[in-house]
Amino acid sequence: MVGSAVLLLGLVPVVLCQAEFAPPTVNISLDDDPEVRWMPLLKVFDVDYLKKAAAEVIDSTVPKWVHHAVEPVVMALEKYVPQPYAGEIRGMASQIRGSLSDVIILNFAYEISAFCTSIVAQDKNGHVYHGRNLDYPHPVLRNLTVNIIFLKNGEVAYSGTSFAGYVGLWTGQSPNKFTVSGDQRGEEHWWDWWKNVVSAVLFRRSPVSWLVRETLEEAQDFQDAVIRLSKIPIITGVYYIVGGVRAGEGAVITRDRPGPADIWPLDPVNGGWYRVETNFDHWLPPPSWDHRREVANKALNATGQDNINMDTLYQVLSLIPVCNGITVYTTTMSAAAPERYNTLVRPQGCRRTD
Repeated sequence: MVGSAVLLLGLVPVVLCQAEFAPPTVNISLDDDPEVRWMPLLKVFDVDYLKKAAAEVIDSTVPKWVHHAVEPVVMALEKYVPQPYAGEIRGMASQIRGSLSDVIILNFAYEISAFCTSIVAQDKNGHVYHGRNLDYPHPVLRNLTVNIIFLKNGEVAYSGTSFAGYVGLWTGQSPNKFTVSGDQRGEEHWWDWWKNVVSAVLFRRSPVSWLVRETLEEAQDFQDAVIRLSKIPIITGVYYIVGGVRAGEGAVITRDRPGPADIWPLDPVNGGWYRVETNFDHWLPPPSWDHRREVANKALNATGQDNINMDTLYQVLSLIPVCNGITVYTTTMSAAAPERYNTLVRPQGCRRTD
């Protein structure tokens, strides 16, 4: 698959997805103090590069005045940011010799620009597969992508894919329990950034990616994960896509800040053997310029439930415009087979060759 063109049943012209590569993997021990637990990142990333890349993301996402507005949060970090994230963010700032306020800004900035496609699907034998493309308009993130294995008492607690300098997770799995991905809901704009900060500070709501991480660590099974991801207040709207280990365990959760707007489960008995979520409510038509949902649906129908697996799911996720010019990475996973978790970085996204 790596380095190959994808052409699925004549649905699209030849697609160029060149030289995909696996990101580095870092082990993070949850038994370590939060302020030092992210130090293993420095074994695979250059400190100067991390600082430069963080500045690039911040400058292209967050207006300059926010740097001043966030200072009160910085001055009372432990009051406003819960542990372990306060300690982890403070530790990261120290380790990369950067500004604490910039690291806070960086972590909140990632919460508003995740344009993604997620798919959960079940084959005829009841095996559940979960795939996602994560799209960000920051090319530098391809060089910051990292697989993270979170350890507790020396054992794998959960794992996922993230970016160096970011304490949250948009993609992850709790082995033999469930998988989860997050997609931004609707079109957030930079001027909504302050609403997310106010929501987090004043209402003690969680960033969407922190809730993913907490759920991966604490939820006991698929049902528990769905309940947590549906009900715990968050700072902005999002879609949580969840896959389990048993037949029928798959759902798209549409979130408002306070709670769920909709839960859309798999329904294989009635033909609903897959669910596709992009960045718009599934019960409404997407914008006329966005054809990701249409192309993914057609490709999944053409593939068929008999033929869905990790490889064919990856092929669907490689079709333009499901994969596009700002696609940073593609992950395929199945909670019942955690060893098959696979993320590939798309160095140039996906582009037509015709």
